[in-house]
Amino acid sequence: MNQFDLPNSEIAWCPGCGNFGILSSLKQALEELQIKPDNLVIVSGIGQAAKLPHYLKCNFFNGLHGRALPPATAIKAANPALVVIAEGGDGDMYGEGGNHFIHAIRRNPNLVNLVHNNFVYGLTKGQASPTSQIGFKTPIQVEGVFEVPFNPLATAVALGASFVARVFVGEAEQTKEVIKKALMHRGYALVDIFQPCVTFNKINTFQWFKEHTYQLGPEHDPTDRAAAFRLALEQEKFPLGIIYLNPGRVVFEDKLAAYRQDQRPLYRREVDFEKLRQFLERKK
Repeated sequence: MNQFDLPNSEIAWCPGCGNFGILSSLKQALEELQIKPDNLVIVSGIGQAAKLPHYLKCNFFNGLHGRALPPATAIKAANPALVVIAEGGDGDMYGEGGNHFIHAIRRNPNLVNLVHNNFVYGLTKGQASPTSQIGFKTPIQVEGVFEVPFNPLATAVALGASFVARVFVGEAEQTKEVIKKALMHRGYALVDIFQPCVTFNKINTFQWFKEHTYQLGPEHDPTDRAAAFRLALEQEKFPLGIIYLNPGRVVFEDKLAAYRQDQRPLYRREVDFEKLRQFLERKK
């Protein structure tokens, strides 16, 4: 039995949902890295993907729609020893949370960002998401989507993210291994995960993703930014694996003034209430 299992949890996902594979791969990755449940915090927003931390043994924080990355950044800053994962769906992270996604890349906090990318809003019954493809018809977009889909990998590479990867949940071993590498990476690590929504997206199925993806080979140098950007722009078939690595960036927590002289995490420090009172009562 995996130490992250919750035997009596009632899972609300549809049978066959790709989220089950993500949950399984994540638990295996955490187990193999010997990460302890009490040292793990998973932060999510709203959506079917955001329910994931309810189904494994860990600390978790559920916030507002699209708002997983700011509290995840703050949690990591308050206690850098924690393993912090921000996770959610493509609408949650790239739509409502798009601005936070951009600035998390800029700040480079030492956390993992798992995005369940199924090209549709699942919780709210099948509207087009930022990654829905042109022509995709929904109960709202009855004539089909006409906007160009958002490209998270190209955005991340263009902004110099320190770790950019994409996997397909149907390739369970690779999904687990890439998540492990993301967890071991120091800095912001984006893992975009293709996972079918079997209820509201009948186009981008398990078979479709299998036919429209390919594995990167050893000839790809992930530190080659130009090559990574070209891969991120591919749309006919999507490359799977680690697209880009930019390991030289300083992480957000290391730049904070609070840690320049005192390496204790913030939660372990005593509050000087007299100084706090003086600060609050100071004249403006």
